[in-house]
Amino acid sequence: MPTVHKYIGFVIVGGWFVLFLWGTVAWVARRDPTAWFWRLLAVLQVLLGVQLIAGIVLLATGHALPSLLHLGYGIVFPVVALVVAHSLARSLEDEFDAHKIFTLIAFVVFGLTLRALSTGLGLP
Repeated sequence: MPTVHKYIGFVIVGGWFVLFLWGTVAWVARRDPTAWFWRLLAVLQVLLGVQLIAGIVLLATGHALPSLLHLGYGIVFPVVALVVAHSLARSLEDEFDAHKIFTLIAFVVFGLTLRALSTGLGLP
């Protein structure tokens, strides 16, 4: 199970980076990022939940939490960032600008989850 948790972590970090790049290209080109951007966002949010469940299973089976930072960077801060993004996106007058908010948040969540992965791998 620790291996599964680790590989899901790599997929999550890479996925948020891809979402950030995708949104940035769409933003610079002044185009809609397509429905696949939103699908990837949904998949990544679900994967955060799956990763949380995998982490809970690891804790329940006796594995130690690498640090509280791992929990904060891996779940708490990304969820807070996503809640803020959803709230901001809903309040926009122009729906076209919603992808810009999620592009910025994708970069933030990429950084947070990368830090969570590094703490989980025991890197400084």
